[in-house]
Amino acid sequence: MIVAMQPLEFEKPVAELEAELVRLRHKAASQDIDMSGEISAMEAKLAETRTRIYQNLTPWQRVQIARHTQRPFMLDYVNLAFTDFCELHGDRRIGDDASMPGGFARIGGRRVVVVGHQKGRNTKENLKRNFGSAHPEGYRKALRLMKLAEKFGLPVISLIDTPGAFPGIGAEERNIAEAIAHNLREMMTLRVPFVTVVLGEGGSGGALGIGVADRILMLENAYYSVISPEGCAAILWKHRKHAPEAAEAMKLAVPDILKLGLIDDVVPEPVGGAHHDHQATADALRDVVTRHLDELCALSSDELLERRYAKFRAYGEWREG
Repeated sequence: MIVAMQPLEFEKPVAELEAELVRLRHKAASQDIDMSGEISAMEAKLAETRTRIYQNLTPWQRVQIARHTQRPFMLDYVNLAFTDFCELHGDRRIGDDASMPGGFARIGGRRVVVVGHQKGRNTKENLKRNFGSAHPEGYRKALRLMKLAEKFGLPVISLIDTPGAFPGIGAEERNIAEAIAHNLREMMTLRVPFVTVVLGEGGSGGALGIGVADRILMLENAYYSVISPEGCAAILWKHRKHAPEAAEAMKLAVPDILKLGLIDDVVPEPVGGAHHDHQATADALRDVVTRHLDELCALSSDELLERRYAKFRAYGEWREG
């Protein structure tokens, strides 16, 4: 699936070269003239520019890619990387949360339960999906599905893509903090393999609420952080314009997160980001996830619990002066 691009600011040199290449090819075809030399030179320049830009992305540029509206979302991956998806609804207390879909599916021929955050690409979709920010009933539904997976002995896969849990009055009244805290405790004791993938934004407790897993994976241009760069900048610098500096300081992008040992593997993206080729990214996600599932499914439930406990106990370090 190739998507018509809406270039980000730093991508404009690439977009301009792509447009020029299209013009050269059209001119050669419409006027029946040989412009192979010019076309080859333009293709080489385009490839060099792409490589230079995308191999030297700043943390803030990765955040921008992670938020790209044409980036594949949770249900896109379910359609492209999974099969036989059967969505389940409701938390059995309040209602259904469309920002946290989930259900039974297959990946790599293996039956699983998949749950995750879903964003929208336009105003109507975003209102339905609440911009990917789940309510308490979304987290309670996610836990219900995880418990269902445990009952039937199925692995759990969670797909994270949220700026954070919904902070509105209604969510507070229905106890969003308790819903997330309850999930944290219960995910630690699930007796089935659990893999989570940060697809785009991995924001705060909203991400962690479905992310206490045996293996934590991230797409190459995703980010994982306790707060957004804009929120950090507003606190430390008193202005959102310092978001690029905050992103650099927070170590929220894949290269830094990997060095810190907070994730287990990286899902590669096509050059320029997942929004340039949905299918290729979904194929890469399926390959990486199934590889980790194969390793986890070979372990007993007791081994899973011991390793999961040790994994999260090892997070963080300190130095005594």
